[in-house]
Amino acid sequence: MSIPQSGGGPIEHRDQLAAYLADGCKPKDDWRIGTEHEKFAYCRDTLNPLPYDGERSIKAVLEGLRDRFGWTPVMEGENIIGLEKDGANVSLEPGGQLELSGAPLETIHGTCDEVNTHLREVRDVSDHLGVGFIGLGAAPIWTGDQMPVMPKGRYALMTGYMDKVGTHGKQMMYRTCTVQVNLDFASEADMVQKLRVALALQPVATALFANSPFFEGKVNGHKSWRSRVWRDLDPDRTGMLPFVFEDGFGFDAWVDYALDVPMYFVYRDGKYIDALGQSFRDFLKGQLPALPGEVPTLSDWADHLTTIFPEARIKKFIEMRGADGGPWRRLCALPALWVGLTYDQGALDAAWDLVKGWDAETREAWRVAASVDGLQARVNGQLMQDLAREVVDIAEAGLTARARPGANGLIPDETHFLNALQESVESGRTPADELLGRYNGDWNGDLTRIYADYSY
Repeated sequence: MSIPQSGGGPIEHRDQLAAYLADGCKPKDDWRIGTEHEKFAYCRDTLNPLPYDGERSIKAVLEGLRDRFGWTPVMEGENIIGLEKDGANVSLEPGGQLELSGAPLETIHGTCDEVNTHLREVRDVSDHLGVGFIGLGAAPIWTGDQMPVMPKGRYALMTGYMDKVGTHGKQMMYRTCTVQVNLDFASEADMVQKLRVALALQPVATALFANSPFFEGKVNGHKSWRSRVWRDLDPDRTGMLPFVFEDGFGFDAWVDYALDVPMYFVYRDGKYIDALGQSFRDFLKGQLPALPGEVPTLSDWADHLTTIFPEARIKKFIEMRGADGGPWRRLCALPALWVGLTYDQGALDAAWDLVKGWDAETREAWRVAASVDGLQARVNGQLMQDLAREVVDIAEAGLTARARPGANGLIPDETHFLNALQESVESGRTPADELLGRYNGDWNGDLTRIYADYSY
């Protein structure tokens, strides 16, 4: 989850909210790729989740990255809660999941190099501590009572609120991980087309990256339990957003939607002020119960936008949010998929042609079916495996057209980052299928084997 935003004066009129989003518009030459991924930390001898404090702890990992590799600490009070360097940051999810939020980079070659460097640094530090990291969509064994709580005021507020608005919110916070990519848009019209494609095809990403078939030590009946969790988290701030596909959608319509999402907090002087369930519309009028008489700043608006959790969302860029966390090579495949689909106009048009006839019920049906059955999902007689093959082919064409070379020109483009996905669409097997095969095969039902065999 996000660190507090900064900058921007008081909001004097509503138009500033849409203007904030529109400020993200960039010419194509300035488009960048920002990859984020989360991973679970655990003690190698006990296989228990890593606490925040102590000799073997999340704090020790952060301090090790600071001291060994020159990251600048991010503090909340006296606690180190993150790191910053070269436009990237390392942050903590509520249960100690470690997240890299990558710098905005020009190519997938660059973002993959960044991921590789980060994981090597994390492994160097964690090896000295007896700590492991594993990439999965959901914690396979740990119960809610076993999870540590990171010392961040934002999470303290959210935890108690989750049970009031849904049934799976705390599971999302403490026991899931994702990989996502943040991408740019050129104009309002470009944003609209990209967001519609992003929402409609998010279930394809869920299927291709499905990697959470276990929960609390058992097979859970879903290829992506993480996706299942998001369906019963908080209906006010999640979902497939049918209004995005209505005529006239644009920045102002997103503002209307965001203003109707209940608030979590206001950040002031290093502290999170409880505004749970309160209205940003009241805040604009100086009538927020948490801060009576005070109007919001643009940084408050930016913070509020980080508390909205649909399958894809816009801030000053678009976030693709449908994929489970996973193995090393798929951390580079996720940006390859979405860059291929959206950063070449021919590919973007082809992707839109694929989904523009779907209604809201079809899009939601794909979302549900992908979480349960992965590439074997069926909706209206169509097999997800066949749909995913078309989508990956479009992405490959888009990356070919982009023609961004790597390795000093030795690699002509970025298409090889799709290899893992192409293997899946040909075999019909996701990472979840592989895990289930191991569980029912050589692991003989011993789920603890997942740590030794699948950690970074």
